Amino acid sequence: MLAKGQTVIQYMEQLSPKHVAMEGDKIGLQLGSLQKDIKCVLTALDVNEAVVDEAIKLGADLIVAHHAIIFRPLAQLQTDTPMGKVYEKLIKHDIAVYIAHTNLDVTDGGMNDWMAEALGIEPGEALEDIHTDRLHKLVVFVPKDHHRQVLEAILNAGAGAIGQYSHCSFNTEDQGTFIPGAETDPYIGTPGKLETVEEMRIETIVPESLQKRVIQAMLKSHPYEEVAYDLYPMDLKGRTFGLGRVGKLREPATLGEFVERVKEKLDVPFVRVVGDLNRPLRKAAVVGGSGGKYWKASMFRGADVLVTGDIDYHTAQDAQMAGIALIDPGHNAEKIMKAKVAEWLEQKLREGKYETKVFASGIDTEPFRFI
Repeated sequence: MLAKGQTVIQYMEQLSPKHVAMEGDKIGLQLGSLQKDIKCVLTALDVNEAVVDEAIKLGADLIVAHHAIIFRPLAQLQTDTPMGKVYEKLIKHDIAVYIAHTNLDVTDGGMNDWMAEALGIEPGEALEDIHTDRLHKLVVFVPKDHHRQVLEAILNAGAGAIGQYSHCSFNTEDQGTFIPGAETDPYIGTPGKLETVEEMRIETIVPESLQKRVIQAMLKSHPYEEVAYDLYPMDLKGRTFGLGRVGKLREPATLGEFVERVKEKLDVPFVRVVGDLNRPLRKAAVVGGSGGKYWKASMFRGADVLVTGDIDYHTAQDAQMAGIALIDPGHNAEKIMKAKVAEWLEQKLREGKYETKVFASGIDTEPFRFI
């Protein structure tokens, strides 16, 4: 059985929820349709003509990429331009393109965690908080004989998480009253007659990002035609998603030794370096893509070095004078996501018993050549 396009994207959004992306980021479905069976998925950092040709050769119906193919509004779509030819090929071969960008960067187990893990940086804090889930208190009333069924449905849908604890709830027993209307088909009671029922009151916490899923699970498991429930906004903060990572090095190294580790683990032939190569390093920060502006935040959190791409001349000078080392492996170092996303989707599809295949792009989209 092949997975539908929407099913593949549901798996993808378990890894990188859309709501945690930075404001204005161009993410989600950018071209094509997900209303089809997916025989093959191709994961890519960028989508250029070579990547599209690769997708065609593999028989891919969907490309999941990191960088947007439509970043600015299109005034026209000319197929005789370089990017226009890419759009034309995608449309003619019915290949959809889905983008996961800053939402993939900031999520737990996403881009910045992959890069930090590869470089031997211990799990630590983010350099900048991007999104914090709002919390709501859910209260629902359920007959005693369905209490366990509804409670488990709510908690298994993701409600009840407090810090490192899950499935948290508070349950009290009391009486509920109602009069079913003339046109109702009540689970309990008789139309037109006041009914008193022994009920359970379930209270739990629901993050805004999971609210829809939790409510759907509750309604599906509840026996009543009309479910009595309340949602209250809370002042407590939920899960926070942040950009970049900073932590101690598992194996302390000099800047020169760490440079060689960066080149090997991120598979780049050269890097640009700011700092004394003999300097000892104990704590490091990493930001996928263009993160030069985070050198101050890195230094504030005690990092000896920041690894990120696209560092400009004046940023390098400022960091050098401030005493923090910089390593620039280039923006293309984010290609680590190709195999990681493919691995994630492959696992989820196998768990779902789907036959849809997943490949990581083998095309090198690095625009620079090092001579």
